[in-house]
Amino acid sequence: MAAAADRAAGVPGGMRHAAYTAICGCGPNAAVLHYGHAGAPNNRTLTAEEVVLNDMGCEYYCYASDITCSFPVSGTFSPAQRGIYEAVLDSSIKTAQAAGPGKSWVELHKLSTRVIAEHLIRLGYLHGTLDDVVAAGVDDLFMPHGLGHLMGIDTHDVGGIPPGVEKFKALRMNRELLPGMVLTIEPGCYFIPAVLEPAFKDEAKAKHLDEAKIRGMFGFGGVRIEDNLVVTDAGLELLTAVPRTIKEVEAVMAGADFPLPDSDYPLKRPNVAGSGLPVWTPAPAAPAAAPAGGAKRARK
Repeated sequence: MAAAADRAAGVPGGMRHAAYTAICGCGPNAAVLHYGHAGAPNNRTLTAEEVVLNDMGCEYYCYASDITCSFPVSGTFSPAQRGIYEAVLDSSIKTAQAAGPGKSWVELHKLSTRVIAEHLIRLGYLHGTLDDVVAAGVDDLFMPHGLGHLMGIDTHDVGGIPPGVEKFKALRMNRELLPGMVLTIEPGCYFIPAVLEPAFKDEAKAKHLDEAKIRGMFGFGGVRIEDNLVVTDAGLELLTAVPRTIKEVEAVMAGADFPLPDSDYPLKRPNVAGSGLPVWTPAPAAPAAAPAGGAKRARK
């Protein structure tokens, strides 16, 4: 899949370089945050009951992109897959809607994990009130990375933690947002045995965990949704145009064209008619120039 994505971006799109090594995992491998490298070839067979997590980005004129899509191999979300996917999608949308100039990145991160924890309580993976679950740090168990990062010529661009500012947990940024910043919003929900096993032995955390139900998800892996955005004077402008809602993902996997005419995604997308944002159309290809000196005779 990584090779297919490289070809799709490079041949018609003119982006011949990857911004980073693609992260392509399915099943339990989707719970490895930076899965895959040259020393460990990714040749696991996709099976119908699994979720695929593809984290890929191309360079364009030396500027990076960084987009993650998660989808069911079967083309249809199972009830368990649907529950986790909707938790992450809700977190993604609410965080983007809350962001804008002057907003604290740390507070946006806290919002993202809180939304996911709320869904996990509703789904029966967690017990207790939302405030108690968050106070015990249980929300961090299912999203052990930061909300996102600045992006530019480097995928994880510099400037996220200025001199003299303390790093907060695993976040790559601790700043208030400013117009012109380009960044990612990438909430995720994962079932990582190495993270959860110690929590089962921690009394303060264990009382909020449904151990049997969570153990039943250890082969699930995880879901991540990652978008690229730019901070504007009015809020955020989405730079990503890919299927996001369950309706969109299932329809596209069944062969529908994207974007759907009746999309249920609430954020404005670029390059989509009716979004209120500019729609990009490629310039017509220039005619091929005739070779100097006329056509050459073919070699025998």
